[in-house]
Amino acid sequence: MGLASTILGFCGFGMGTSMGLVVGYYMFIYFQPTDVKDPDVRPLVEQDSQSLQRLMPEIPLWVKNPDYDRIDWLNKFLGAMWPYLDVAICKTVKTIAKPIIAEQTPKYKIDSVEFKTLTLGTLPPTFHGIKVYHTDEKELIMELSMKWAGNPNITVVAKAFGLKATVQVVDLQVFACPRITLKPLVSTFPCFAKIFVSLMEKPHVDFGLKLLGADAMAIPGLYRFVQELIKDQVANMYLWPKYLEVPIMDPSKLINTTAKNPVGILTVKVVRATKLKRKDLLGKSDPYVKLKLTEDKSSVQKTTVKHSNLNPEWNEDFLLVVEDPESQALELVVYDWEQVGKHERMGINVIPLKELTPEEPREMTVSLLKNMDPNDAQNEKHRGELVVNLVYKPFKKDDIPTGVEDPNAVEEAPEGTPAGGGLLVVIVHEAQDVEGKYHTNPHVRVLFRGEEKKTKSVKKNRNPRWEEDFKFMLEEPPTDDRIHLEVISTSSRLGLLHPKETLGYVDIYLSDVVKNKRINGKYNLIDSNNGQIQVELQWKPSS
Repeated sequence: MGLASTILGFCGFGMGTSMGLVVGYYMFIYFQPTDVKDPDVRPLVEQDSQSLQRLMPEIPLWVKNPDYDRIDWLNKFLGAMWPYLDVAICKTVKTIAKPIIAEQTPKYKIDSVEFKTLTLGTLPPTFHGIKVYHTDEKELIMELSMKWAGNPNITVVAKAFGLKATVQVVDLQVFACPRITLKPLVSTFPCFAKIFVSLMEKPHVDFGLKLLGADAMAIPGLYRFVQELIKDQVANMYLWPKYLEVPIMDPSKLINTTAKNPVGILTVKVVRATKLKRKDLLGKSDPYVKLKLTEDKSSVQKTTVKHSNLNPEWNEDFLLVVEDPESQALELVVYDWEQVGKHERMGINVIPLKELTPEEPREMTVSLLKNMDPNDAQNEKHRGELVVNLVYKPFKKDDIPTGVEDPNAVEEAPEGTPAGGGLLVVIVHEAQDVEGKYHTNPHVRVLFRGEEKKTKSVKKNRNPRWEEDFKFMLEEPPTDDRIHLEVISTSSRLGLLHPKETLGYVDIYLSDVVKNKRINGKYNLIDSNNGQIQVELQWKPSS
């Protein structure tokens, strides 16, 4: 009976199971609940932004934000170079960390801290988009969206009190949005002097930490504490506007590649001229003096005109900014003013600045020559003499800028500037969309307080770049003044038809410059269709 009961039990179980499966399959196929509806299927273009975010949370920034560009080429580059970058980065990290560890370990009574293994793994970071900012400054600003889910193996061994502890970092994840700024931009490779790195938001950092072989992050509350601690510490150091500064170029080498800095002021007093030659047929001469420093076209200044006078007296003072007293010279040219036609040169001479003793006034009488060729026999003829008083005042070493300065910083005018006044610096950067009707060879004419300066001419260019600066030494702040800038095109061909053409002009009031010390912006040109000019103005007060 026992055997029969067992056999019948097995048969009953088998039949019951089979019948249950058949009935269940039949009910699943033919009996469906009435409250279940088919999902609403719509194309992606018809979904709202929130639905798309839920469906695809990992949409790259270049898809969601039109300001970001796609950079798959950079990810491919990193993928190919990662094995070599891994070794190079790890070597750099060890080199930087070694002196820092050696300095900090004695404070905590730790014998040694060493890297047992250091590798970033086989998975490189990926960049999901890049945004480039266009500014009027000499800088390049980029924002990157970076995500790195790596498999690094970082093992650190610490020894203290005769004990050894091993800490291992694994499964590192970093999501960050860094802003990288290259500035100032210079004309020497690699074309930027420094790199500034900031974080635009708190980074997401996740990793595994093994202490003595055990998962330390499994301790309740430790994972959240460590993660928030790292976020806060990194944010305190590098969250914008704070930044990490990385020097790229040697400041001593950069000085030679940029424009020369002023090192002193030359005070010139044009006293008088004697025994000048008669140039006018029906009268005497109408002399005036034009003076400038060599190697600096922007320093040209003029005296007043003395009509019908062969022994004129001016007693007029001028201030010239000196950049290199060893190579520069004061050029003095006497002209005969003409109401119609070109002014005729009456004589010329130069005074090398290296002949002057700093801070020592000196009166000099120079003979006027036809030209500066020492072999020209015509220079032996007497053309008159010019008397000038000169004082060269070099700046103190503390007033001379050195190294790589912040291009947005404006220092005070160096010592020697007139008390209560200052130095007005006008930097003509570039123009855009300037086009003449007959020719486009633009240069800029700068007019301030009756003093005129000009940039060089750029031939056949609608978007010329000059990068020229002009300095005006003033005895008082130009609060109520304005400066006139005019873009002019001059024909490169000889002819009387359309030799000169105005491409646009702008008047800039200087009250804001005096208040803010620096303004750099683009101005729409008047009498131009779409022309713009970028001008930087700096006011450096004497105190």
